[in-house]
Amino acid sequence: MKRSKLLVALVALTLVFAACSSEGGDDTTTTAGEDGGGDGGGDGGGSALQEVLDRGEVNCGTRDALTGFAVLTEDGEHVGFDSDFCRVIAAALFGDAEAVNHVDLETADRFTALQSGQIDVLVRNTTWTASRDGSEGATFLATTYYDGQGMMVPADAGYSSIEDMDGVIVCVAKGTTTEGNAAATADRLGLDWEVRPFDDNDLIQEAFGAGQCDGWSADSSALVGLRADQPDGPDSVSILPEVFSKEPLGPAVLDGNDALAQAVNWAIFATIQAEEWGITSANVDTFLDSEDSNIRKFLGASFTDGDGNETTLDAGLGLPTDFAYQVISQVGNYGEIFEAHLAPLGLERGVNALWFDGGLMYAPPYR
Repeated sequence: MKRSKLLVALVALTLVFAACSSEGGDDTTTTAGEDGGGDGGGDGGGSALQEVLDRGEVNCGTRDALTGFAVLTEDGEHVGFDSDFCRVIAAALFGDAEAVNHVDLETADRFTALQSGQIDVLVRNTTWTASRDGSEGATFLATTYYDGQGMMVPADAGYSSIEDMDGVIVCVAKGTTTEGNAAATADRLGLDWEVRPFDDNDLIQEAFGAGQCDGWSADSSALVGLRADQPDGPDSVSILPEVFSKEPLGPAVLDGNDALAQAVNWAIFATIQAEEWGITSANVDTFLDSEDSNIRKFLGASFTDGDGNETTLDAGLGLPTDFAYQVISQVGNYGEIFEAHLAPLGLERGVNALWFDGGLMYAPPYR
């Protein structure tokens, strides 16, 4: 009997404590976008996207000396494919392609800058890999350039293929995927390569020019730019035909910054979708009254909904309804960006063509 009474008392106390702990619960519960932020973890409990919007400019991690992708001119202007994608993001967020702070980073500092909050987004010919997506705390976004690793050699070296290169020194940039790829390729082909890493391209250039490197291995697109900048002219070197890795290059944000990631993704997709529809910086205004309501939705123009009301589409991406219009009118579509910076180097679209032209560039539908 005593045990029975004790059990009853314990149950009663438990119910009392449960009731007390539930009182005022509505005062402490938060929803996405409130005190906890709608961006998930990794942004200090607030919205990384909102912090960027409040600041009025996006800190974009890039570089200053890779021809075609990102070069700092004597006038202090950042010019190149990656530089323009920094502007694409700014145009989408602020309606101003120049609302961007280009932060030049050395190769070894890329992910440290992202993790420390020095930059909001990394747009610096960086390969998307499993370990970077995981261990570096980076969320990689839409690929802007599908690349692969290649080999550059002196034109008079007598090599026509990487398989001709045995007992050689191959120079690479330290801390890149290039280093491991070169070693793996040598093992696969049964070749004796000394893979020699350097801190930056300037040091590799010195060693290469002094004959200390039999080959210079990097992303194929980077080699095209480096060939154009050779002190003895582009004809002094040759790029061998093999591409021996997959190197998808694209932006990254810090893990947990989901809203910012979505905004950057759709800014990039806007350039691809615009090219698919034939919308360019020169003709974008003529599409604002297109008979295709999908195009008007995409550009932020008004359209008639199913109830006969004039409205615009807000997809809930944290972007203005006319973000795609701002991107295309101020920077251009994907093809325009490619033609402005990479085509002059002799790079062809290849796998970076639109999906219906045999490439991999494909944008999800905006609706």
